[in-house]
Amino acid sequence: MNPVHDEFLKVLTDYQGIIHKVNLIYFKTDMDKQDNFQEVVFQLWRSFPSLKNKNKPASWIYSVAINTSISKIRKDCNLTFQESLPDFSMVEQPEFNEDANYQQLLAALSRLNEIDKSIMLLYLEEFSYEQIADIVGISPSHVGVKIHRLKTQLQKQFNR
Repeated sequence: MNPVHDEFLKVLTDYQGIIHKVNLIYFKTDMDKQDNFQEVVFQLWRSFPSLKNKNKPASWIYSVAINTSISKIRKDCNLTFQESLPDFSMVEQPEFNEDANYQQLLAALSRLNEIDKSIMLLYLEEFSYEQIADIVGISPSHVGVKIHRLKTQLQKQFNR
């Protein structure tokens, strides 16, 4: 048994919900979500040896998942698909609340740009402004300004 491999699998098992949440915000089709899930896991595995605090990997996983998702979106934006393939579920996804408010929130978040989606996802997960700033790459004060503006923007969408 490889201890690094076992440790990685434990972290992945415990925190895979983060990847699913990021995929839910960034991707609409199950196939895109599955492709991105695999790519995120690959990127996590590649960077796992450099993870400093293996006891608190949530910020690291969010950072890798968000950056990988944004890269995939940018890479795929120039591709056009002629036909869709059948849905092959390779990864069991957790159940998410399907009520109307939740669906309205997802729809509103899907209309945001990639960085704003990331900021709101991390905010909703109760990350501090400093943690969000580290993950997204902007100053904590700018995070505060963006969150205030995004909350106002989302509030207007909900009041329509």
